[in-house]
Amino acid sequence: MSGYTDGFVITVPKANLAQYKKMAETANLVWLEHGALDYKECVGDDLDTGGQCGSFLGALNIKEDETVVFSWISYKSKEHRDEVNAKVMEDPRIAGMCGSDDMPFDPQKMLYGGFEVMVSKS
Repeated sequence: MSGYTDGFVITVPKANLAQYKKMAETANLVWLEHGALDYKECVGDDLDTGGQCGSFLGALNIKEDETVVFSWISYKSKEHRDEVNAKVMEDPRIAGMCGSDDMPFDPQKMLYGGFEVMVSKS
């Protein structure tokens, strides 16, 4: 099996979702233009597990006015990811976002990691 995915779990204030969506739409275009295979941003909808198992709500200590965004970007390989991300970080549409005081979420509450694909239908 080949492939590589960057995964993100982000706590976003509900009041900032429209601003976050605008930022994510720009990021989607940039990553795909620079060679990413797929880009998804998904907002929490059914996060209460009813105690059947752990939940994003409990694990991330989500407040009433927050929700979770679950995201991933797919690549051919880790090397491909590194090449794409190097281009993305130099793109002015993204470079201007990094470190901005106008971020619609707290980057300290973002979880991120790179993952080697283990199972896939493709």
